[in-house]
Order: sequence, then C-alpha cells, then structure tokens
Amino acid sequence: MRLSKILGDPIKKDVRRAGSTVETINALEDEMKSLSDEELEAKTAEFRERLGVEGPDLSLGQPVSVGIVDEDEEEEEGAQEDRREIEMAERERDRLLEEILPEAFACVREASRRVLGMRHFDVQLIGGMVLHQGKISEMKTGEGKTLVATLPLYLNALLGRGAHLVTVNDYLARRDAGWNGPLYHALGMSVGVIAHDMSLIYDPDYLDETHVDPRLQHFRPCSRREAYATDITYATNNELGFDYLRDNMAVTVEQCVQRRLWFAIVESSAARPTNSPRSTTRTRASSPVSRRRRTSPRTRRRSPPR
Repeated sequence: MRLSKILGDPIKKDVRRAGSTVETINALEDEMKSLSDEELEAKTAEFRERLGVEGPDLSLGQPVSVGIVDEDEEEEEGAQEDRREIEMAERERDRLLEEILPEAFACVREASRRVLGMRHFDVQLIGGMVLHQGKISEMKTGEGKTLVATLPLYLNALLGRGAHLVTVNDYLARRDAGWNGPLYHALGMSVGVIAHDMSLIYDPDYLDETHVDPRLQHFRPCSRREAYATDITYATNNELGFDYLRDNMAVTVEQCVQRRLWFAIVESSAARPTNSPRSTTRTRASSPVSRRRRTSPRTRRRSPPR
C-alpha cells in the first residue's frame, strides 16, 4: 500500500485548504463590482494603511549576512534583541497580509475584469495563493500564468518593498508588463521593466508609435534605479543577476541601482519552444527574503528541471 493512500495527497490537501479562501474571494465579488473606479483604486491605500506601510522602502544595496558575529558581546546582545523585535514585527505583518489576501485578490480580479476584460478563474486564484506561499505552480500553455502572477505580485507589492517577475528574455518582460500595466495602474501601482540596455516605466500618457502592438506603446524610458523603484518590476534573469553583481562591486551605496530584494516570481525556461502545445511552464515564487536568511542569485535554490 502506498504511503500517500494512508497519509493522503499533500497537493490535494493544499487545494482543499485554498478552496475555502476562494469561496471568501468569490463572496466579495459583488462588493467589488459596486465600487467606482476611484474607490477601487483607493483600496490599495487602504490595504497599506492596515499593513502599517507609511511609504515605499527605497533602501539601496543588500544587507550583510546575519551570520557575522560581533566581538563586543553587549553589542551582539543588543543586535539579537533588535533582530527579535524585527522578526516579531515581520510575523505580525505576514499575518496581516494573509488576512488581507482575499480582499486584495478580489480587487485584482475586478480590476482585470474592467480593464483587461479577463476574470480570474477559481483555479487561477489557487495558483496565485500557491505562488504567494513560495511554492511551485505548474501550468500548461494557455492556462493563464501571466494573469495568475498579477495576484501575488499585487499582494506583496502592498508592503512597499517591491515585487519582481523574473522571466527569460526582453520580449517576455516587456510584453507581460505591457499587458498587465493597465491593471496595476487602475489599482494605483507603478510598473517597471528591466531588460538589456533598456529600463522603462509604464506611463499611459506616453506614446511610442514604433510598436505595432498598442499594449506596448506606453513605456517611457527611465533610469535603471527608477525602474527598480516601481511597485512591480518585470525583469530578465540575466539583467537582474548582473545588476545584483554590479551593485556588490559598487564603491558607495549611491552607485547601486537595486532596492533591497523582497519578493520575486521566477518563470522557468525550457529547452523546447515555449509556444509548443506540449510545453508546460513551472513558475515559482521566492518567499519574502526577510523571512529567512537573504541569499544571492548564485546560491538561491533553482526551479526543478522540466
């Protein structure tokens, strides 16, 4: 007899637990539909107030390892006490984020329905929860992983620390940001793009007629630092990694371009064409790095091979 028959399938258990949250989100749908566009956008400020977020954290440079031991015991004891207080505050903020999740997801779904003409299905809501938890979500081509990612990206961006979507090439980074830019803008969030020799900010008032696709015509060129300072940043894995390494070699903090890393969703690449009908994409989210020891891109656990 298989052990799974005795203990049960853990994936099915996770789906069942997520089902109750989906019911809560669905129950909020009529309430969200009754809101005006201005009221829906104001929900972002309301969520941040409930989370105790006073403004964006634009701190540059990554913190040093927590494993460094100070020779001064008194100072070390004080540092340990400070860390305990920070951890307690983070746990409370995590609790509030989980509390806000159903409302935040309902807001994103309503904004998507109004602006993009697409409504998240229940299974996509579950996918968003899985990514928020830092787990892997495997989806086949056409199942809407681009739309699924908007849910945890918005939720984690509420903390003002930035949220990243890491993809494999410049086209996908710009395309996904362009497709979902109106959704985030409707909720009062800024969107940036980091690609090779290119950094952009979504601006509906800016028009670049060199692109045939109207969804990609509203990206205004900006500095690298400005793109990283947006609420949600779409970036390629190569550019994100090399910017991190260049920041590590900076002489002063003012020379850095990346804000402190917090949350990222990583879209895995594949050897076969991504548009193949037989291909699937594994997407995983890194849990907020403050919940565990911060790691560099070279040591972070990779997604499993396809």
